[in-house]
Amino acid sequence: MNIAKIPLGDWVERFEDWLTGHFGPLFDVIRLIIQGIVDAFSFVLMSVPALALIVLIAALAYWIGRWKLALFALIGLLLIQNLGLWEPSMQSLALVLTASLISIVFGVPIGILCARSNGVRNVVTPILDFMQTMPAFVYLLPAVSFFSLGVVPGVIASIIFAIPPTIRLTNLGIRQVPADLAEAADAFGSTPSQKLFKLQLPLAMPSIMAGINQTIMLALSMVVISSMIGAQGVGAYVYRAVTQAKTGVGFEAGIAIVIMAILLDRLTQHAFKKKS
Repeated sequence: MNIAKIPLGDWVERFEDWLTGHFGPLFDVIRLIIQGIVDAFSFVLMSVPALALIVLIAALAYWIGRWKLALFALIGLLLIQNLGLWEPSMQSLALVLTASLISIVFGVPIGILCARSNGVRNVVTPILDFMQTMPAFVYLLPAVSFFSLGVVPGVIASIIFAIPPTIRLTNLGIRQVPADLAEAADAFGSTPSQKLFKLQLPLAMPSIMAGINQTIMLALSMVVISSMIGAQGVGAYVYRAVTQAKTGVGFEAGIAIVIMAILLDRLTQHAFKKKS
């Protein structure tokens, strides 16, 4: 007996067409906002001379993590500049910073809502599971359909791929705050906002920072994938190296990505340790 195939793909495409037809102006506004943020980061990163910015980042690394991190930052960034990949690396960094910033701005409040309401958590958790397990390449298709080619769909795909850790670990951190401390805050007459900002968020900060750290790493991992839809940066060098079988070019670009990943990871980790 033949069972009729469910036209799931057709339904998805019709829904995509419906969204494009009814919410086109909204997508245009979102595209302009995201493009503006990326351009602002790019302007700041590339308007400063490379050597001056390297020294500034190394000084920041020394202040946050002492001389070992500063030495790595100095040598690593000088290597990127020497390889001629400084400008594309800054373009990729602008994309990563934009995706990470938007993920944090939306992810932390959603995580707080999940911690405060089991109903919200039960609705959001399957969505996060879907976002984390769906192949990242699939996100590129609707992103391109809604926002055209370029850096904006790359940022959108990066946000979808990178935001779940921030939401999950914010929710987890707040839920792990000892119940007796929360009860004591209630007993002393704290309002919900006072309890959140003065008790729960400070105690949950290690978990929240771990989520933010993972979000930044996941956003950086999307750099190469985003280059497939026109996002400029060091990922485009990797993509061209793969399509043209140029191992050396791909290795150089890969080294640049690794250096940025390690530097961002260590800076975010040490920044919280210094703050705490």
